[in-house]
Amino acid sequence: MKKFTTRIVLNDADWEDYNDLYTYMDQEGFTDEITSSDGVTYKLPDAEYDISGNFDLEAVIAKAKRAAVKTGKKYKVFITQSAGRKWVGLDKV
Repeated sequence: MKKFTTRIVLNDADWEDYNDLYTYMDQEGFTDEITSSDGVTYKLPDAEYDISGNFDLEAVIAKAKRAAVKTGKKYKVFITQSAGRKWVGLDKV
């Protein structure tokens, strides 16, 4: 299963716009949490999302764009496909 990290920035947005984005991203199958190999779940930084599945980059960016456009804001999307992950300082869920 492939893993992707997605960052979305909304231009001229407030916190409510980002809350809406979270809802739309969730509807597309994204989450704002990540689980470590030992089963501990962490909250990703604001406006970062995770999705896993049998997708390619084009499918993931299409999903992210569908969510972002629903906010009515101009947006920037950056996606990486994971070959491994490490983190520090994330809050446990």
